[in-house]
Amino acid sequence: MKTGISLTAVGHATSLFLAVAFILCVLWGLLLPEYVMYPSWRILLPGFEWLSWRSFILGLVESWSYGWYFALIWVPIYNFFAGHTKTVS
Repeated sequence: MKTGISLTAVGHATSLFLAVAFILCVLWGLLLPEYVMYPSWRILLPGFEWLSWRSFILGLVESWSYGWYFALIWVPIYNFFAGHTKTVS
């Protein structure tokens, strides 16, 4: 029985989640500018400026990269512990 989870699946799923969240936040900022998240993005997304196509693409790439960063660290740790824990039946 295989224990553990797929790095590829978690990497793509997490990256897609963060990219979609970024797009929704940009739309939210365009619809309700008083609630824009730009101050947070300046810290989390280096080089992001409100709002140009170049900056939007950069934000998408950085969001996607953060998803893979998370997966590359979390999945091996999870798989290590999943393989070393005993289940009680």
